[in-house]
Amino acid sequence: MQDLAEREAAEQRLPPPEPEPMIVPPRFNLAAFRLAALGLALVLALGLALVKLFVGGPPSVADLREQAGVESWSELPIGVKDDQPGTALRNSSGQWTGFDVDIAYMVAEDLGFRRSEVKFYAIESEDRPRMQATTPKGARVPVKLVIASFSINAERKAAPGVRFSAPYLYTEQSVLTLRKDKHPVVSTMADLAGERVCSISSSTSVDAPKKENAVVVPRNRISQCIGDLRAGRVDAVTTDAAILAGYKAQSRDEFDHWDVGYPANETWGINVGDNPALQKLVDLTLYRSYTDPKDTRWEEAYDRNFQSEVNANKGAPIAVAEQPRVVRPDIREQPWEDVFGE
Repeated sequence: MQDLAEREAAEQRLPPPEPEPMIVPPRFNLAAFRLAALGLALVLALGLALVKLFVGGPPSVADLREQAGVESWSELPIGVKDDQPGTALRNSSGQWTGFDVDIAYMVAEDLGFRRSEVKFYAIESEDRPRMQATTPKGARVPVKLVIASFSINAERKAAPGVRFSAPYLYTEQSVLTLRKDKHPVVSTMADLAGERVCSISSSTSVDAPKKENAVVVPRNRISQCIGDLRAGRVDAVTTDAAILAGYKAQSRDEFDHWDVGYPANETWGINVGDNPALQKLVDLTLYRSYTDPKDTRWEEAYDRNFQSEVNANKGAPIAVAEQPRVVRPDIREQPWEDVFGE
């Protein structure tokens, strides 16, 4: 009986109570914190972008294109020289070659024009400020850009209708004569005292021979000066070395090209006329060409047109083989753009 009672008591024994749950403090969620911080950063960046978009500041590329009128142009007329081998030359087939021509194509490309949409017209030196060129039939035509060995100086910058880009080439003044068996060595401009020296009438090269008591014979075109030299009507020709080097390279056995010790202070610029927005767009192209190591268009133009003339000129100056420094133009860059190629 006692065993039975003990068995019944065991069967009726209650199960042990469940253990109390352990209270664990909440963990810090680092991933959620990072996500929240990223979201805040994106909101701030978007806010800054909207401020740039809708608050005043420098113009964007789109603004400049609209202000310049580029979008309305079906082609791009450019005034260049047509009688300067190595710089800008139109051959008998109507093809254009030269450093200025290559620079023109570089600018046109960045403005959104195909090569077939670029129209070159010959321009005389005195017409460069007026932005007026001529067709092969002699008709006058306005141009949007003048890229024609146009040296920048204070007088020209002050002239009506002239607005220069940043410089795109440094060169210097030099002298061309017939071979030294027909003309003595020229070491300085003073060696030309009393001689007849031809130069372009509206160029910056006229003053130097005048100061040395040379008899200056002004012409409208450098090719006319070369014709006078060949015919014996003048004793020498003086202008920018980058121009004369082309004639020496073209006829190396006919001419001597002389370094007269002048510094490389002839600075060529692009005239955009009364179009400040276009000036900034041109400066943007020159800035990107100067700063972007992947943009080799300027260097290729130099090698193709000037470096190829070095051997023929035998140490006489041509031009500085580095693109002039360009100041970063004041243009607003949208958050989604890479305007400056930096």
